[in-house]
Amino acid sequence: MKIGIDIDNCISNFDDVLLKEYLKHDKELRNTGIINENPKYLRIGMFDWTDEEEKRFYNENIENFAKKLKPIEDASYYIKKLKEDGHEIYIITGRNNGEYTNPNKLTKQWLDKYNIVYDRLIFTNAYDKHAKTEVCLKNNIDLMIEDSTRISLDLISNGIKVYTMNTRYNQKEQTLDRVSRWKEIYEKISNLNKKENNLRVNVILDTDTYNECDDQFALAYLLKSQDKFNIEAITVAPYHHDNSISIEEGINKSYDEIIKICTWLNFDWTNKVFKGSTDYTENGYNEENDAVNKIIETANKNDKTYILAIGAITNVAIAIKKEPKIVDKVEVIWLGGHSFLSKDNKEFNFKQDIQAVRTILESKVKLTIIPCKNVASNLRTSIYELEHFLKGKSELCDYLCQRFYNDGVHGTQKRRVIWDISVIAYMINKEWFETEEVSQPNIKDDTSYELTESNHKITVVNYLNVDKIWRDLFEKLGKNE
Repeated sequence: MKIGIDIDNCISNFDDVLLKEYLKHDKELRNTGIINENPKYLRIGMFDWTDEEEKRFYNENIENFAKKLKPIEDASYYIKKLKEDGHEIYIITGRNNGEYTNPNKLTKQWLDKYNIVYDRLIFTNAYDKHAKTEVCLKNNIDLMIEDSTRISLDLISNGIKVYTMNTRYNQKEQTLDRVSRWKEIYEKISNLNKKENNLRVNVILDTDTYNECDDQFALAYLLKSQDKFNIEAITVAPYHHDNSISIEEGINKSYDEIIKICTWLNFDWTNKVFKGSTDYTENGYNEENDAVNKIIETANKNDKTYILAIGAITNVAIAIKKEPKIVDKVEVIWLGGHSFLSKDNKEFNFKQDIQAVRTILESKVKLTIIPCKNVASNLRTSIYELEHFLKGKSELCDYLCQRFYNDGVHGTQKRRVIWDISVIAYMINKEWFETEEVSQPNIKDDTSYELTESNHKITVVNYLNVDKIWRDLFEKLGKNE
């Protein structure tokens, strides 16, 4: 989980120090003491000071106040425990607001002095209530720990979970999820993490991994997202290019490729990788194989299994034909065919086994299709962008860059579409996609869709947020663990 943490009043005792200094100055100024025990803010209306007196005192002394801050009890200890538990810690502070001569240096020195660990330190303007929200959205922050009511509400309104630290001055808003101590924060996050782990979905990746370079990206993306997925199996789908290796040879190459990537990412592939069909149902193939058997076994075992299919959909079609009852226990997300705006579906995954596509469409299995042309085709990138984000990060990353540049099938290319990551990204965050439900189309002899009105419903993706998908993938693949 990515956790964002404000500093003042969340890690530091900012209000305690400020009140102490204000009381001291009040004695020097007029010695009238506190005239309002419940002001909106400590700086506004608590003392019998003019606005000018208050602003001048604050602006002239804020840096000295900041140097006197101490960590809230156990803050350093529990932030370190959160990091040790595998969470990423983002310190997100509003100190870039014109009040400090060098907020970066001041803040880093204070964090180092009190052993506050973190992965990134980000500065925003505290007077812009939306600034932290923008940072959290950009960095995919899962949870923010904040003390400001207005900032908390803005974060929440943008879909970011917030724990609001109790202070004397934020009690009026009753809807906030409040916390008071760091032990409480740690326990809540631990319980939340357990719930999220229990919500991991069971998945099977059906992939023609050695076909071209995009499958390797998709497999690595999946393995780097195990906080979301319980990976039940990786099944090898058939593929064949004219005048190239046989389907069976391709199956073996894909199998070896899967093992290589799993090994690089320390994923125990024992009893997880299964070879699939060596021909297409289009050619009358209907034989039993390890991949088909594993799909059936996994579907029967679980209440729900998602099949992420990024190749010819032969294995899945045969599994459904052999055990039709699994249609009630699986959901298929398939990259294949083109959008309804296209005149045909002469696309690699589709045209290899058109009969398998018919079987899937007619089976009434819960199905989401991500079309290639006009949808996944937007996931185009360049070798320059890849090398900027990935080169030198790991042996895997260097390999992905090499495969991208020359995948062995389509020759050397500086720009390509990495189609297959779309299916993984869809399962990671459906908010990055726009979909519609349509009546299951029929397939005409020329491979085009015939639209219908009264068949069962399937889901079709019409749009995907390219920037968010690439940002998430680059961040995950580029992170060494």
